[in-house]
Amino acid sequence: MGYAGIEEWRRWVQRDSRKMSVLRCSVLATGRKADGNRMVDELWAHSLNFIGERHRLQDHLRGTAELARGFGEAFGAGDLAGYLGLVHDVGKGSCAWQKGLDVAERTGSRVGVDHKLAGAWLAVRAGAGPFAACVDGHHGGMRAAADLKNMLRAAPEEVVSGWRETVSRVTRVVPEAGRAGSGALIPQLLAAGRTAEPTARDMLARMLFSALVDADFLDTEAHFRGGRGLAGDADAGDLAARYEERRSELLACRRPSPADGWREEVYAQAIRVAAGPCGLYRMATPTGSGKTLSAGAFALHHAQANGLRRVVVAVPFISITEQNADVYRSMLDRPGHPVVLEHHSGAGLDDQRPGIWWRRLAAENWDAPFVVTTTVQLFQSLFDHRPAAMRKLHRLARSVIVLDEVQALPDRLLPPILSALRLLTERFGATVLLASATQPAYWSLEAFRGLQIRDVIPDPKPLYARLRRVRYQWRLSPRPTLDQVAGQAAAEPQVLVVVNTTADSALLHRQLEQRRDGSLGPCLHLSTRMAAGHRRDVLSEIRDRLAAGQPVAVVSTQLIEAGVDLDFPVVFRAWAPADSLQQAAGRCNRNGRLAEGRVVIFDPEDGGHPADSSYKAALHATASYFGPGVADPDALPALERYYNERYTRQNLDASGPGAKIQRLRAQLDFPGVAAAFQMIEEHTVPVAVEYGGQEARAEVRDLADRLRSPGPLQAGEARLLLRRLQPYLAALPESLARKAVAAGSAEPVIGDLVQWHGPYHPRRGIDPAALAGVQ
Repeated sequence: MGYAGIEEWRRWVQRDSRKMSVLRCSVLATGRKADGNRMVDELWAHSLNFIGERHRLQDHLRGTAELARGFGEAFGAGDLAGYLGLVHDVGKGSCAWQKGLDVAERTGSRVGVDHKLAGAWLAVRAGAGPFAACVDGHHGGMRAAADLKNMLRAAPEEVVSGWRETVSRVTRVVPEAGRAGSGALIPQLLAAGRTAEPTARDMLARMLFSALVDADFLDTEAHFRGGRGLAGDADAGDLAARYEERRSELLACRRPSPADGWREEVYAQAIRVAAGPCGLYRMATPTGSGKTLSAGAFALHHAQANGLRRVVVAVPFISITEQNADVYRSMLDRPGHPVVLEHHSGAGLDDQRPGIWWRRLAAENWDAPFVVTTTVQLFQSLFDHRPAAMRKLHRLARSVIVLDEVQALPDRLLPPILSALRLLTERFGATVLLASATQPAYWSLEAFRGLQIRDVIPDPKPLYARLRRVRYQWRLSPRPTLDQVAGQAAAEPQVLVVVNTTADSALLHRQLEQRRDGSLGPCLHLSTRMAAGHRRDVLSEIRDRLAAGQPVAVVSTQLIEAGVDLDFPVVFRAWAPADSLQQAAGRCNRNGRLAEGRVVIFDPEDGGHPADSSYKAALHATASYFGPGVADPDALPALERYYNERYTRQNLDASGPGAKIQRLRAQLDFPGVAAAFQMIEEHTVPVAVEYGGQEARAEVRDLADRLRSPGPLQAGEARLLLRRLQPYLAALPESLARKAVAAGSAEPVIGDLVQWHGPYHPRRGIDPAALAGVQ
């Protein structure tokens, strides 16, 4: 075919771009070239978009590289991130993939041709071998570096020849993909000390993977939907000013309390220290000292002082996440201009209302100025290996990360968690604030040894002494029964009783209900056996009755302790680790309106405890340093000794899952790390219960039936249904849920979600008494 014929054919094909890949690969198969390779310039990355245009491969590679480079510059690896963006989809230049795109576009099927290994092979040739897993895993997840290396080495010559031909074809239209990795990138990073340590190389790979995946998603989305939708970094100065203005308005409307002066002192000190350099900070302040507002002020003023990009606040429980997010939204959001992104499994991210839709988009990559999430969401994502989970991680670079109630981090995972926090501060320009009334002695562990820690409150002991608002009473010997504790608590007009297990809470609630005179108000209950909406309603009722001075008794598991803003005159707490005892005391005389609150520590002879080894080590250490005539849980020197013994007993640096994860990180075994890193050790399953009125019960049944439907759900429909079901979800251990299904008390819905058909108690939810037949 002559030149004129080719040009005529080319013009005809351009009117129907779906035929271009067939034409190009037919020409290539004959070995013919057309007008200086003008024919082979048309390589495609994605199918037709909303205006009927395909996405050119060269545009996608360059667009992804541009975004990835910008993301990587935040942690000093912009060139490397940009290079990975250039090569991530070079495999799409193969004839097989281009033909597959044509078929997929006509039939609605998937292309079904691997396009990742060619780019990974090219990255290895360019000297970016340790990070080739980023390219290989940008759709399915990073595999272990050793496995990828062996796979590339074992590839048959005809496969390697195909990769070589594909790379040659792509570099004709994107020449910089063949030049950018000239081998100088990795030595530059090594010279800067960024990858000298094995775990630092692991963290750099994770950050690069995040930057690449997010850039790939955004550039692809721009093709299909138009516009990249980048929110940009926070204007910390503007947000800090707004925060101060809103806080002044809040204080003007709040009922004064004796604790206000202490809280103002902590707040002012947090702002003073916020002017310091990036690094690791510790905020040790007593419960009830306004830690939530002070931590937010520190984060915003520190971001302003150091040019940081965003604030990420992580807390251990969804209930506290929701509470803190509401506080920060009231301080920062404006109508039509949301600032605070609340991201966790319970947040309604599929709500289509104006302003809420933004939350769903931002949650995918934390492209928001102020993020409130859970520690589970944060760290499970950090140690995952899948694109969807890790896409947001690059946003942590040059950000302020506030870990609230930091004592709740699981001991067994402290080595990788602390190592990651140190790397984020030392290598990725972040600041980490550890906030808690019971500050753990993390600096005694290897990951924090030698690390400079700056205290927001330089000497917290006088502050703890001045804010001491409770008197401890001990009921340890002889050990009372739960029924005896119920008898003592029944006489208190306003009382909170906290125990260690859901079985104990249900039993004690029944006993207290029987003993308590109805004239003393309701006896309420809180545990994870209750639906999320049920728990929120109970907390609201508790707050209303306490504020009105009305009598109320509450029996709860430990979910009420960390960060829940309640103020009882009397608290009973079952024997538990010292940090839990102090957290329970934080619900007593919280606002200092009484001369002295009362906290009764009891060790029930018929009570239970969690079975994990970390909890047992914490109990042993508590017995060594706390008790009548020894020390109260508020004693800071005793708390430090307690944490040291607790960690020593477990030998965390040398044994257990945390030590194993560190070894896997050194080997760049990304799937191995993801499998070993489980923040929640006891696997529970969500259980849909019919809580609420007739309309709510009908909604639960309808949502469960739609999720259970045998027909295919449209994209995003299942997620939307699950979000709507969230207020009706309780939790059960997986083994118990399976037995309930076998006994006919529950029915599978989708995944591990089950629908509860057994009785649901109006106070206790799924009462253990109702489970007796399925144990």
